Amino acid sequence: MSKKRIKILKVTNFYVLSTIIVIIWMTPFIITFLTAFKSMDDIFMNPNVWSPPSKWNFENFKIAWTESKMQRYFFNTFIVASISTLGALFLSSLSAFALSWYEFKLKKFLIIVFVTGMLIPFQMLLIPVYSFSLKTHLYDTLTGVILFHVAFQIGFCTFFLRNFMITIPTSLFEAAKIDGANDFTIYRKIILPLLKPAVAALGILEFTWIWNDYLWSLILLQTDAKKTVTIGLTSLQGQWISSWNIIAAGSIIAAIVPIVVFIIFQKYFIQGLTMGSVKG
Repeated sequence: MSKKRIKILKVTNFYVLSTIIVIIWMTPFIITFLTAFKSMDDIFMNPNVWSPPSKWNFENFKIAWTESKMQRYFFNTFIVASISTLGALFLSSLSAFALSWYEFKLKKFLIIVFVTGMLIPFQMLLIPVYSFSLKTHLYDTLTGVILFHVAFQIGFCTFFLRNFMITIPTSLFEAAKIDGANDFTIYRKIILPLLKPAVAALGILEFTWIWNDYLWSLILLQTDAKKTVTIGLTSLQGQWISSWNIIAAGSIIAAIVPIVVFIIFQKYFIQGLTMGSVKG
């Protein structure tokens, strides 16, 4: 078999496999999308989840938005996800800067701590976190949820950003020091602009993870007015126990923000993920 035919076969297999993976991944979303526009009569009369609605019903989205406090849940989630993402990115960029450019005795130990922290399942920390939040009066507050998100995400963010920073030539750092720039000036005017693709990619991941978080919101929030959108969907299911179209509409609404964020910053996503992967 010629090299050209082998290359064509590899490309064909790649696209076929990729298409199958995308279809499998999109299957739940497609079913949810179709269900969100159906009436309850459509659902009961035609149980086939793949069938399109006989009449596209946009009223389901209005009901899910207005009659289930989704506006409040959306606002709470946006506050938590935005502040947590910005806080984690800022603090981890500082720690990654220190671990990349400074030499001190505990440097390797701290790197190990950050990496090890990523390997600990969050479920093991539920009781300590719950007890700590009660003692510090952070329980049932958005501030508490934000602080815990920042704390738990710093390890991964530091590891990610450090892998990128160590690929930056040391000559830039040394030249700035010779010109009299202090460390924070170097961080702000040299490192941060170079970090833009990596920070954008990391920001998308962090915002999506925090937006879709269910565990910490369930553990740390009790008041209905402070719940996030994932917990709100649970209460929506309790309120509309048989209205699967309303539940599906609420799920679509909850997915809109992460999708929009990804579309806006997608040009940085692949670039940011691949940068920093050359040098260990």
